[in-house]
Amino acid sequence: MSKKEDKPIISFRDFSFKYRAQAQPSLIGINLDIYRGEKILIAGPSGSGKSTLANCINGLIPCNYSGTIEGSVLIDGVETTKLSVFDISKIVGTVLQDTDGQFVGLSAGEDIAFSLENNCIAKEDMLPRVQKAADMTGIGDALEASPYDLSGGQKQRASMSGLLVDKVQVLLFDEPLANLDPATGKSAIALIEKLKKETEATVIIIEHRLEDVLYRPVDRVIVMQDGKILADMLSTELLCSDLLVKTGLREPLYITSLKYAGVEISAKHKPASVETLRLEVGEIAAVRNWYKNIKQETLEADVPVLLEVNSLDFTYTTRNEPALFNISFNIYEREMTAIVGTNGAGKSTLAKLICGFIEPDRGHIKLSGNDITKQSIAARAKHIGYVMQNPNQMICKPGIYDEVALGLRNQGLAEDIVKERVDDSLKTCGLWPFRNWPVSALSYGQKKRVTIASVLVLKPKIIILDEPTAGQDYRHYTEIMKFLCQLQAQGVTVLLITHDMHLMLEYAPRALVFSQGRLIADMSSAALLSDPSLSAKASLKETSLFYLANACGINDAATFTKRFVEYEKEGMHLNVSN
Repeated sequence: MSKKEDKPIISFRDFSFKYRAQAQPSLIGINLDIYRGEKILIAGPSGSGKSTLANCINGLIPCNYSGTIEGSVLIDGVETTKLSVFDISKIVGTVLQDTDGQFVGLSAGEDIAFSLENNCIAKEDMLPRVQKAADMTGIGDALEASPYDLSGGQKQRASMSGLLVDKVQVLLFDEPLANLDPATGKSAIALIEKLKKETEATVIIIEHRLEDVLYRPVDRVIVMQDGKILADMLSTELLCSDLLVKTGLREPLYITSLKYAGVEISAKHKPASVETLRLEVGEIAAVRNWYKNIKQETLEADVPVLLEVNSLDFTYTTRNEPALFNISFNIYEREMTAIVGTNGAGKSTLAKLICGFIEPDRGHIKLSGNDITKQSIAARAKHIGYVMQNPNQMICKPGIYDEVALGLRNQGLAEDIVKERVDDSLKTCGLWPFRNWPVSALSYGQKKRVTIASVLVLKPKIIILDEPTAGQDYRHYTEIMKFLCQLQAQGVTVLLITHDMHLMLEYAPRALVFSQGRLIADMSSAALLSDPSLSAKASLKETSLFYLANACGINDAATFTKRFVEYEKEGMHLNVSN
């Protein structure tokens, strides 16, 4: 029987929804059928309605979030207004973007078993089901560990196991790549594909990082914008169109590079993945000629050292091994540097040491030649700003405006000055329309922008951003990074702790690479992402430009990548200014 003859497992009919606290609806006139066994990617810019659509699928709307509903949503043929969240959870299982907010057990095993315990399953029946589900996701040897001691990838696998043990029909993943390093993210997409085949479940992935998701095939891509479905098409059709550019989503790097070289993308190229890409001889020649003709970037003159880290060691009291060992490097004024590596490699620990949240066991930290190793957090905060990875750990005011204004008000500034600077920061971070909203009404990605705005407003000398683009679409993170570049030109130094290899390539010429608490490389970002061996050690993955260069017979993939970035910067400048 064809899918058109099948009964959809999820069906939206002329559906609109407006949250009670909002003036405008978040979803408008949604008509969508998702069939059993399909694998669907839902993409769109921040605020496009993706998360609201997910809340309608898993029952949080209408069960938990109140608002005005028009039309209907059917799950397995029944309207969600007639079902409880518990009823829907038996059909639809969700892995949240923030997995920490999903755990309820004291161990990974307890958490996986949670739904079975609620159903009063006997222990002798429960244990083998938990073990089987955990083995399917590769977390079977960590059942005794606390969920909060797991890495980002392990947390996600534990959450997946909790769904599999209950044998749900639909697996819903909300921004599954947001907090994972590139290699772990690649493994997560492969695991999702594996689980789909083994369970025959319907899979829905909500993500704006298309290139990473399309590492494995999807049946359809749903593109959303302004609360509406803009397109429902095959991934090949989407990549051959200009829809991604129009909606502010990031094209795969290899697609952008081919377009720069004058190659007109069509279905014959099989462009859904760099692994399936097919180019004709003339098109390969066009890429090679474009590469040769890109002008090389001129080197900047030497600049003074701003931050010195010398022989730094740190060990958490709960661990036997050092979190950081013998770390030494210099950061220069007006530099933008990426700090990259595996989950748990010590990147966030390094940021905490620089900010003074923790003290090193050994070593020194100097700022502008002055030793700040023993300085207080308050003293360092006058010069160093820090944006944490999890926005929920930073926000302490109920309103967006008051949250961004908090630091300035603590400094005793006049309210007119506070208003001017807060307004500028909110506009820069795309939050001006929401300035009077409560923080609780925001998505995870929007909360992230609130925390960035609250630090940018203070105009620090050096700013450290831990995963600044997690949950951000291409347009919004470009706006934020453009502002950071403006600050950089004014003398602000920027450190980016990131898993976003696109971000690193575009904005950070230099990368500090961490693995297992050690600094294993200090090199150009382009060279790093063209080195398979080093990328593997740091749980990164080579950029698709590396594979495109090899496919076109360009032996120096690092230089090809570097020249693409230089060309991209010029193009991006024109796009943003327009």
